[in-house]
Amino acid sequence: MSDERPSGFKEVEEGPTASDDTHEDRPTAVDVVDEQSHPTVTAARTRFGDAIFRHEVMAGDEHVIFVDPERNYEILEWLKDDPDQLYNFLSDVTAVDYGSGRPIQVVYQLYSIPLRHSIRVKAELPLSHLEIDSVVPLWKAANWLEREVYDMFGVTFRNHPDLRRILMPEVYAEGHPLRKDFPLRGRFSRAEQTRRALAQAPEDYYIAKDFGPGREFQKVGWQELGAEPEPAATPEPEDPADESEHSTDPDERA
Repeated sequence: MSDERPSGFKEVEEGPTASDDTHEDRPTAVDVVDEQSHPTVTAARTRFGDAIFRHEVMAGDEHVIFVDPERNYEILEWLKDDPDQLYNFLSDVTAVDYGSGRPIQVVYQLYSIPLRHSIRVKAELPLSHLEIDSVVPLWKAANWLEREVYDMFGVTFRNHPDLRRILMPEVYAEGHPLRKDFPLRGRFSRAEQTRRALAQAPEDYYIAKDFGPGREFQKVGWQELGAEPEPAATPEPEDPADESEHSTDPDERA
């Protein structure tokens, strides 16, 4: 009888395997035939008709509805305000890029605190038209979340009150890092990235209040740049006249 215990790293030991679209273990979405399993889906189809493109269930109980991106605001407003829905909590706004030229999905995760149910809403945007209405007027929490989607995926949110980058500097010129077409190490060489970083002004990294009296900007050490150490400062020679002024010897002061 062997005393060897099974390794917890079986897949690692086996090494990489080919990826294909018919993998049996891969979780997939299930089209729901009985939409009565989630009353919001039935109500949404009744009210908006063809603007509700399809309904899926992920991970057994995560209901997802795909909506017309040109009517996202109208549908989400109804989900928030209708007394039978009351999705008053927006827990997340994010996006998904599956690559290969497929549309980018803008994702809204909603929860109804009074009614205790949740739903996920998705709107698919073609790469040639990455625009959709902002939902900040409905949920203030969407402000920074939409800015992150704009920064990382390049989706423009119409009527957003302050649409600008939130994670990357405003002067960042390499694109949108979470897009599948974004190179792993960025679009510029490491040397060019370093040059651009060192050339940026403090205003690119600091907010206005950081410029107040007594504030010092963070300095990059020579070790991080791969440069030579900075020479130690040479103390200035003391003025002999200053020494005589402070001397306690009466003869020297005379």
